[in-house]
Amino acid sequence: MAMENRRAVVLSTAVVFGFLLVGLRLADLMLLDHVKLAAKARRQQQVQVDLNVNRGLILDRRGRPLAMNVDAYSVYARPFRVQKTQLVSAALSEATGRSYDKLMASLSSDRSFVWIKRKMDSESMERLKGMGLEGVGFIPESKRIYPKGKLASHLIGFVGVDNQPLEGLELKYDDDLRGEVRKVLVSKDATGRTLSEGFDVQSRGNGLVLTIDEGLQFIAERALDRVIVTWDASSAIAVMMDPYNGEVLAMASRPTYDLNSPGSYKASSRRNRAITDPYEPGSTFKVVTAAAALEEEVVTPATEFDVSAGYIDVGPMRIYDTHRQDRIMFTDVIKTSSNVGAIQIGNLLDDSTFHGYIKKFGFGSRTGIDLPGEAPGKVRNPERWSDTSHAAVSIGYEVAVTPLQILRAYAAVANGGWLVTPHVVKEVISSDGAVLRQFNPGLGEQVISTHTANTLKDILISVTQDGGTAREASIEGNLVAGKTGTTRLIDPETGAYSKERYASSFVGFVPADNPRFALVVVVFEPKEQYYGGKVAAPVFREIASQSLAYMNVPRDDIFKKNILLVKGGDYQAR
Repeated sequence: MAMENRRAVVLSTAVVFGFLLVGLRLADLMLLDHVKLAAKARRQQQVQVDLNVNRGLILDRRGRPLAMNVDAYSVYARPFRVQKTQLVSAALSEATGRSYDKLMASLSSDRSFVWIKRKMDSESMERLKGMGLEGVGFIPESKRIYPKGKLASHLIGFVGVDNQPLEGLELKYDDDLRGEVRKVLVSKDATGRTLSEGFDVQSRGNGLVLTIDEGLQFIAERALDRVIVTWDASSAIAVMMDPYNGEVLAMASRPTYDLNSPGSYKASSRRNRAITDPYEPGSTFKVVTAAAALEEEVVTPATEFDVSAGYIDVGPMRIYDTHRQDRIMFTDVIKTSSNVGAIQIGNLLDDSTFHGYIKKFGFGSRTGIDLPGEAPGKVRNPERWSDTSHAAVSIGYEVAVTPLQILRAYAAVANGGWLVTPHVVKEVISSDGAVLRQFNPGLGEQVISTHTANTLKDILISVTQDGGTAREASIEGNLVAGKTGTTRLIDPETGAYSKERYASSFVGFVPADNPRFALVVVVFEPKEQYYGGKVAAPVFREIASQSLAYMNVPRDDIFKKNILLVKGGDYQAR
């Protein structure tokens, strides 16, 4: 009996001691290690993810959306909660299109959180959600979309999967457009069920109202598509601008790309050639030579030049005219685009004076347009000119300009002599539509007198009339002022001017006496035909005539003919 009592005491003591140890351990866990263990539990059950909320809208000048946001859903996984890795990887691969091997690697990792697929549509998300895959969750996000696809793509630019700006206005105005970065806490309970996901993704960024008009942009882009096909050209550019305030109404480049899938296109297709690709402008640059000569009063419109030889020798070079003529006046030098005459005009100016006017027109410097990647072009200092440089520059060689720069120079002729600052953003607005900032740089510096500008305007009008080089740029009912350009391009293999590669251009403004816009068209490497008057001038006419109709600009001769006007339901005979 005594032995049994001792055994009972020992057993009871052991049991009590065991419970005591358990109690002490529980006390240790609850009181001493509570903070550490709670933190560990939270790390296992929760993960914090940074997400960008909605960017601001980008609208054309009439309020039509060019960049906006839609709701999307991103799929993630917590690898430590995925038990059947192979099965889940196979299901996710089929649902998302991602590589099975890459999914296996992600789900087998020791990371607490991995993205599976970013920004899926709601239908795909619901289908995937219905599979009930363990360790897989969903977070609502904002996805940037471009409803017009390729329209104005080189201007607007695009963002990456995390809404990080990569090109165009999205990059230039990112400080205004981007919303706040929000932290999302993804929580799971012990069974893996989602306790919390998502957040308010309403727009927090400011919006942009552009100077671009969607209708004018479409007209310009459609015309470029046609000229590329017609002449099998390598690229083409068109820029339209209000000559009085520098508002860019349209800016188009070909080749182009779709903003919703930019990675599917070559980098060269995403280049905004209107501001990034300088070229030698050729005869369109003769307006600068003419302006300098008129301003310095070394010529008058009636000054005569002997071009009867059909060529002029400049050092070792002999430069020819396309068509041989006799003695012609200053006005006809520009009208017929005589190289011989233009060089003789340039020779009336000393190097320093001529170079000064080139710089006054803004060549060799960036225009200041509010787009990234603008090239300044190239204008060498006179000290670096060779014996042939003065003559070459007089006819648009040995200088490199962008299409926007040459357009800006012609806008100065159109507006009476003032150099405007091109821009593509009209206003920055808040998410509720309030105007925060407006952009109107004004006319800028006067670079030539109004008298000189008007004289040049009259000469440029004659270029598009009988006897001029740009008859095919003329528009019935409205006077067009402008100039053709035909430039031989450098052969990249030989380093010499090619006999097969040309840039064909036309730049002008309309209606000439009261311009609504200035427009430049440049077509690179057209086949079969290459003269600016045959390739680029018809494109100018197509864009300009359709744009005038779109803008409801009346004909110049409306008061000279008995024309029926229809406006707002009222009929008037004029």
